[in-house]
Amino acid sequence: MKRRFCCLLSFSLILFYGNMCTLCGAEQEEMAAPGSEFYLGPGDVLEISVWKDEALSRQVVVRPDGKISFPLIGDVVARGRTVSQLREAVEGKIKAFVPDAPVNVMVIQVGSPKVYVVGKVAKPGLYIMGEPLRVMQVLAMAGGMTPFAKKNDIIIIRKDNGGQQVYPFNYSKVADGKDLGQNIRLEPGDTVVVP
Repeated sequence: MKRRFCCLLSFSLILFYGNMCTLCGAEQEEMAAPGSEFYLGPGDVLEISVWKDEALSRQVVVRPDGKISFPLIGDVVARGRTVSQLREAVEGKIKAFVPDAPVNVMVIQVGSPKVYVVGKVAKPGLYIMGEPLRVMQVLAMAGGMTPFAKKNDIIIIRKDNGGQQVYPFNYSKVADGKDLGQNIRLEPGDTVVVP
């Protein structure tokens, strides 16, 4: 009887943990899906290859003007496009020279515009701006504030013509739906400071 009970208990635990793992995986996929598109920007390093043509395979860097250069087709706009959109653009232009040749585009290194979050947040550090971001979004990416953060004294430091501009940010007001103008769109190189 005890042996039967132990076997039943073991089987139940295996089913329970198996289902939990499946649910955890489903939640992770669901969490990654919204807004998970990555948009290319200056500094990104890409590898572009045309199937069965080594002469048309190379690494390129997205220039500050947002374009890349590729043999036969010249300049192509990469900034603001997803990897699949860029692949389609390159494929569309290159088919005049190499018909029916699939093109592959891979991101080798992300160098797109970055913002920094420092101070009393759960995960301070550098964050890639794969798309336009506002202050509240970056604070969420940084895992929110620690219990001792002065959430109403946050500042955004921005480089401005060799100097610096400082923008105040009162988290409580914005979270309550008031003074939403403070939730500015961040620019590359901005630093969000949470004291």
